[in-house]
Amino acid sequence: MAAITAGMVKDLREKTDAPMMECKKALSEADGDMGKAEEILRVKLGNKATKAASRITAEGVVAVEISADGKLGAMVELNCETDFVSKNDDFLGLGAEVAKLVVSQNPADVEALSALKIGDKTVEETRSALVGKIGENMSIRRFVRIDAQGALSSYIHGSRIGVLVDLVGGDDQLGKDLAMHIAASKPKALDASGVPAELLEAERRIAIEKAREGGKPENILEKIAEGTVQKYLKDVTLLGQVFVKAEDGKQTIEQLLKARNASVASFTLFVVGEGIEKKSSDFAAEVAAQAAAAQK
Repeated sequence: MAAITAGMVKDLREKTDAPMMECKKALSEADGDMGKAEEILRVKLGNKATKAASRITAEGVVAVEISADGKLGAMVELNCETDFVSKNDDFLGLGAEVAKLVVSQNPADVEALSALKIGDKTVEETRSALVGKIGENMSIRRFVRIDAQGALSSYIHGSRIGVLVDLVGGDDQLGKDLAMHIAASKPKALDASGVPAELLEAERRIAIEKAREGGKPENILEKIAEGTVQKYLKDVTLLGQVFVKAEDGKQTIEQLLKARNASVASFTLFVVGEGIEKKSSDFAAEVAAQAAAAQK
């Protein structure tokens, strides 16, 4: 039996938002395997154990630049330490300038981008000077550059969620509607072929275990799991999702595109701080509080 440390419990709690004791039990049952423990929590607690997956804690902005003909576009995530700085005009200006450079210069990676010039200074020199001026660290986290098959549309929500869509056919309004839909619904892929096999397998295992715990017969577990996987695919693929502006509440994106004789070649979604977790709770205080409650 692997030793279950307080650090392991803390990490699982921050990842899942599940209660501390449930995390400890799950880790014990999984013999210290973090991945298996997370699956155990999802079986027991359902979607409550995936809350942390959508929690955004790092600060910064998403900046977008699209060429006049709509054929070239870029999106950049620029991070900082506080929400206050993310609204600073100089910080916002840096994000806009960097996005323009990505479109015009096509750098290979963040390092190459940092070596490009904004005026008479490199991007890195400009960033460093701004750090010194504001007194807060900041960094270019990631960027994407798209050479469109059709025409690019974009949407930025509150500077923290950015979308680029390569729409073939349709019109500008359809492109904007699709970009807004992606920002709201956050699909993981365009269609089922883009969803990693390990995610589908995890959904299948969880569905089987939940059905088994619910007393379902063994001979129908696979059928239940397949239904769960298909529902999951509708939820996480753009083409399978119901269009957020559908008047009947039923029209999928795939149906919308077919009706408009259009298709989506690709899309990119950036959410500021996605995957970056900041400590948001006092774990030691929580442990002490629960210990005191147990003594009473």
